[in-house]
Amino acid sequence: MKWYMDLGNQGDIVLSTRVRLARNLVDYPFPSRLDSKEKEEVSSIIKEALSDYNEKALGNIDMASLTPAEAVSLAEKHLISPEFASETRGRSLLLSESEDVSIMLCEEDHVRIQVIYPGLSLEEAFSTAEKIDSHLEKKLSYAFSENLGYLTQCPTNLGTGMRASVMLHLPALSKKGAMRGLSTTVSKLGLTLRGSYGEGGETSGDIYQLSNQVTLGISESAAIQNLSSIALQIIAQEKQARAVLVKDEDFMDKIYRAYGILKSAYKLTSRELIGLLSYVRLGASEGILNVPLETLSALFIELQPATMNAQSEAPLSQSQRDIQRAERVREALN
Repeated sequence: MKWYMDLGNQGDIVLSTRVRLARNLVDYPFPSRLDSKEKEEVSSIIKEALSDYNEKALGNIDMASLTPAEAVSLAEKHLISPEFASETRGRSLLLSESEDVSIMLCEEDHVRIQVIYPGLSLEEAFSTAEKIDSHLEKKLSYAFSENLGYLTQCPTNLGTGMRASVMLHLPALSKKGAMRGLSTTVSKLGLTLRGSYGEGGETSGDIYQLSNQVTLGISESAAIQNLSSIALQIIAQEKQARAVLVKDEDFMDKIYRAYGILKSAYKLTSRELIGLLSYVRLGASEGILNVPLETLSALFIELQPATMNAQSEAPLSQSQRDIQRAERVREALN
């Protein structure tokens, strides 16, 4: 079962938790200075080091063997970065069947261990990532400095090399116009609040990514604790704002209208789907609509453009995708 088919702690507001660790081998330049063959060599060394890792079965994907749609689909699911999808030569991905563990080989760094779990589960996700990291560190020599910590290609990752984030559905705070002020506040606390696809990412469906910004001069546990504490405060604010919002008759009408459109539309664009799902997800979270949140999460992830094309036997035009998307939504909600 895919990770997003489970709800998780605080799942009415927190869609997912992600922890990523960046590591590099001491004997090789950063990936940007490696050619395709050298990247394959580094990838082989790392895969061999993980060959006896028994905690989680990891399948190997040669990125160059994927179609463009298959590669972009992985980015849509947040399993890889868009850059990793755009330049695939010499790169590999290790991926668990449930897609909760993905390891990018020769992206910006030699190793990028990523764990993504449903709901608010920072400690659990970090524990899993740390187990994989410890297994590798016993067999490989990481680039490490006593003063700077783990060495990474991007200076902003120096130190722990860890980026942790929670994906939040914040429709009430967004409608309240509180997001700009909230973003400014968390930045003073060493965090960033961005669109659902990270830095420069577009905000759609009232989904935001809260992540740690400081990696140098702070421990992983301290960073996790700080992120968890701020996330819980934002969750509390969102719940208070929702309690007020659902008393508004005009907003209630928007929830029911969104639900009606999703249950009856013949065509749905990706952008339209995400916007309507935001209203319906809020309605389901507040007990206004009888729709499983897991169903809505699956629709959000599985009906993105490249993912639909990757699942199709033949490439779909935009119109075909819109028709098929609406059909699958109707089947899920009726």
